[in-house]
Amino acid sequence: MGTWMTWLRDRLPAGGGLRDEDWAGRHRLLTVLLAVVMVVLTVFGVFQGEHHAVTLLLTDGLILPAVAAAALLRSRRLRSVAVALGFTVACAGFVSLSHGLTEAHFTFFIVVAALALYRDWAPFGAFLVATTLHHGVFGTLVGDHTYDHQNATAHPLIWALVHGVAVLFAAGFQLISWSLSETEEQRAQENLDESQAQLSVAFDETPVPMAMIDPDGVLVRTNAAFREWLRLPAELPAGFALTDLPIKSVDEAGARLFETLTGRTEPVTVTHQYRRADDGSLMWVQVHSTGLYDRHGRLRMVFVHCLDVTAVRDHEAELHYQVRHDSLTGLLSRKAFEHDLAGLLDRSREPVSVIYLDVDRFKTINDGSGHTTGDDVLRALAVRLRQVVPAGALIARLGGDEFVVALPGPAGTGLRVGNGILAALAEPLPIGAQELPVSVSVGVTTAFGPAAVDDVVLAADTAMYAAKRAGGNRVQVFTDALRVPVQERIAAETRLRRALAASPRHTLPLWFQPVVSTVTGQIIGAEALVRMRTPEGTILGPHAFVGVAEETGLIVPLGEHVLRSAIDHLLHWSDRLGYVSVNVSPRQLAEPDFVPMVAGVLAGVPHLDPSRVVLEITETALLSSAGDVSERLAALKQLGVRIALDDFGTGYSSLTWLKSLPADIVKLDRSFVAGLAGDPRKSSIISAVLWLAHSLGMSTIAEGVEDLADWSALQAAGCPAVQGYFFSKPLPAPDFDRMLASAGRTSSLIRS
Repeated sequence: MGTWMTWLRDRLPAGGGLRDEDWAGRHRLLTVLLAVVMVVLTVFGVFQGEHHAVTLLLTDGLILPAVAAAALLRSRRLRSVAVALGFTVACAGFVSLSHGLTEAHFTFFIVVAALALYRDWAPFGAFLVATTLHHGVFGTLVGDHTYDHQNATAHPLIWALVHGVAVLFAAGFQLISWSLSETEEQRAQENLDESQAQLSVAFDETPVPMAMIDPDGVLVRTNAAFREWLRLPAELPAGFALTDLPIKSVDEAGARLFETLTGRTEPVTVTHQYRRADDGSLMWVQVHSTGLYDRHGRLRMVFVHCLDVTAVRDHEAELHYQVRHDSLTGLLSRKAFEHDLAGLLDRSREPVSVIYLDVDRFKTINDGSGHTTGDDVLRALAVRLRQVVPAGALIARLGGDEFVVALPGPAGTGLRVGNGILAALAEPLPIGAQELPVSVSVGVTTAFGPAAVDDVVLAADTAMYAAKRAGGNRVQVFTDALRVPVQERIAAETRLRRALAASPRHTLPLWFQPVVSTVTGQIIGAEALVRMRTPEGTILGPHAFVGVAEETGLIVPLGEHVLRSAIDHLLHWSDRLGYVSVNVSPRQLAEPDFVPMVAGVLAGVPHLDPSRVVLEITETALLSSAGDVSERLAALKQLGVRIALDDFGTGYSSLTWLKSLPADIVKLDRSFVAGLAGDPRKSSIISAVLWLAHSLGMSTIAEGVEDLADWSALQAAGCPAVQGYFFSKPLPAPDFDRMLASAGRTSSLIRS
């Protein structure tokens, strides 16, 4: 029995549980509804006639006290019972006024559902008991006012039981709904409790300082990390606000921090510097803020978490110093000098002198005494410059052994300071336990008013090179006569930029020099060589623009144009020319986008065999290129192109390159080829290189073949291919096209 009761108790709703504000809202609704029902019943009773006056007065007389009790009593349960009894009277009165009409009894079922809003056993049970008593008592005493059929009038208790059971079933389903709602709410509450517990753990245990602040600036909640960070007690006093924190902002913006956080609806991240009240130390604090708003858009809470970024800021300051200063000498770096010089030129009311210095024969110091001694010389020179140059001047090391000084002052200031530097270096520099004599070449220029930094530094640099060419250890002032080489360089750069911006196929045409087989005498390939066509129609050789292209970086777009154009010509001569080769400069090879560029060009001609494209790379390019040259060349090889090692024999370690690099072709420099027929030593060297290249699976091309004797000697030595004026100078594409056509009709290009 006890087990059954326990089972029933566990499945029935517990009752109650509504928050006061929720219960008050529901009770207000039902009370008003009861009052409205009373008014409606009164109107309904009046229309029924005078013979219902007693019933109407009795009904209103009982409902009115119930409404008053529902409004005035203090106990929630008594007020809800009053409403339940009032509705019982209202339903009974309506049934009586309707002469016991069966449909009028439906109101009892409606009230069952309405009273379920209380979710309380007291009003619910009171209504069920009162309803059952009404049907039984009134059905017996005044049956004609309770039931509208004879059977019910004759057996009122049975029909009271029938109606009671029906109401009980209706109430039962309401209880089931009520119970299910309680179960769901309990589950939701458990989930909420778990979420709040997780939030509490996440908030309280996180090592990041966090706080919740109300709109008045009072700290509602803080975590342990926040209190430990600001050295606050574990329990903060009531009303503890932001103004009570033991830190003060060092700037006005930081003092208005909370206004900033509450003034924007989106999340805010700000960083300010603060001073601790206890020890006066400074710290940088990064504050991340998120406002919590209600559905009406009113700010309810500000959630912040704080990061002490003092170490980060100190590190950034150190990095900033390192960026602005040369790591070896502590002087300004190139970028910092250029930035500061631009500002000096803009704001100075006096002329600005720029002094460019280069150590004479510094390579001799490095080679003779080692790079460590060279670094010591540069550091000692920086110290000497600081001693000689007036305070406030900009002093920088541009790189290597080059220094530059800038300072405002009357005309002649630069020359005076330059001579002072020479005089100061008349005494040897202290390097460790010894003293080392050092001289410099000095170039001086003066800028009047705002000027381009590059132009000013270039003028001083030009003057310095003039001093160095004159023997060094002297000062050279920049003049217009020294500007001529600079102007020529600028003009060359301008011509190249215009040629690239126009129609490169016309302004930068390719010429081709044939590569001839020593076995068949036929053209097997060609080297593409770029030329420049001026607006006047003059054709300029590569010496007029390639050097400038290398210096300015224009060699990158120029090289891409040459590659694309060469492939287009190769496709045009597809059945008459085996391959085409293009030169790759050191600057191109150093570009990280070079390999992707080649891949993109080849992707545009998927029907072309990539091995018919040869990239010629000099040993100089390999030696001067930064990064892992082998990996870059291997990536090119994966594209299917072939690699030629150009000018072989002119570098520092040719045999090493042959062994370590993935080259397909070795091009012997003309210095090995010229006079080969009459020089047994050259013949031996070439034979050795041919054997080595062959053993490494490489082909060989001899460059600079200019006479028949050298051709015959190379043929006898087994060199597979040659190139040179003996066969043809580089030719424009139309002339080369005619040569290919002529070669196709003859058996050989060899001159008789």
